[in-house]
Amino acid sequence: TGLIGGSGFLAVYVAGIYAGSRKLPSTVSIKRFQDGMTWLAQIVMFLVLGLLATPSQFPQILLPAVLLALFLVFIARPIAVWLCLLPFDFTQRETGFIAWVGLRGAVSILLGIVPVVGAMENGQTFFNTAFIVVMISLVLQGWTIKPLAKRLGLIIPPRIGAIDKVELDLPGTANHELLAYRVVAGSPVLGGERIPRWAMPSLVIRDGKSMRYQYAGRLRENDQVYLFIAPTYSKLLDRLFATEAPVAEDDGEFFGTFAISPSTHVRDLDEAYGPLSITDSERGKTVAEMITQRLGGRADYADRVRLGTIVLIVRDIDELGHIAKVGVSMEPVEPATTWPIFLNLRELAHATRDYLRQKRAAARGDVGGEK
Repeated sequence: TGLIGGSGFLAVYVAGIYAGSRKLPSTVSIKRFQDGMTWLAQIVMFLVLGLLATPSQFPQILLPAVLLALFLVFIARPIAVWLCLLPFDFTQRETGFIAWVGLRGAVSILLGIVPVVGAMENGQTFFNTAFIVVMISLVLQGWTIKPLAKRLGLIIPPRIGAIDKVELDLPGTANHELLAYRVVAGSPVLGGERIPRWAMPSLVIRDGKSMRYQYAGRLRENDQVYLFIAPTYSKLLDRLFATEAPVAEDDGEFFGTFAISPSTHVRDLDEAYGPLSITDSERGKTVAEMITQRLGGRADYADRVRLGTIVLIVRDIDELGHIAKVGVSMEPVEPATTWPIFLNLRELAHATRDYLRQKRAAARGDVGGEK
């Protein structure tokens, strides 16, 4: 990439996206190695940052650097994010959260080092400015990500509780995975739930002794169970070996008031709760087909589709990626905000139409008053 004048950073990023979206051999080992390398790179990066920074020069540039950081956090990035996401149907809350989580870090530091290494004029000033901007961004944005996500209602409640699981790589078993689960208190399998036939338990370790699953009897707490399964079924086994997820007070609001079958026809929903914001072609589809189509061909856990007076929520996905359960919320969780910021194209069109309608109504009122 460097030989043809391209960006090495961008090339590595694209290669990572490609590799991460494919099923590769030894995935677990690769992830473990990359996780360690990531932490090592971060340690080296901040060590170099500390060595190159000159705190004695900070007072001279502190005020401009702080103003620059605040401009980037509150003005530049929000505008850039809004313009980039404008053609897409992101909600105000989603766009606002994306605009806030643009932490300055590795890239800013590396780019700030370039003028210093190249002995450019004012190179140290550029680096010190980048240092202050990164620190302000990490403190201001990094510490407020979770409270902001909770405030905006963007935290998804957990599907399952605690789980103790290890993925093991085996050569020549691309179509199977070897998983090791520890039986935890409160898990369904400890309560007597049977392991499905498509899972092949091979070994149980109990009190330091190994035994075949057939002779282990009923599983006990802290047992280590090793199973061979197809990769697509791992999430189903997670439910058997995990504790029950705690139900928060707002989980019912998040997942809807009640559940319906994914095979329910959209026209039936329209007759019961309409008129809904649907097209003529969607009336003949099932709820699952309509949701999948609106989400670009793939639905995921907790995805939401608004149909005017109701909101459809994906409660569950089966092992093949199909919608297994749909929740219905009669009162949308995301109320309309009066702040005209982070609007998508559809919301901008509605806001413009309402504004023009109010202007015409006011003009007609003025004319009637003069008569």
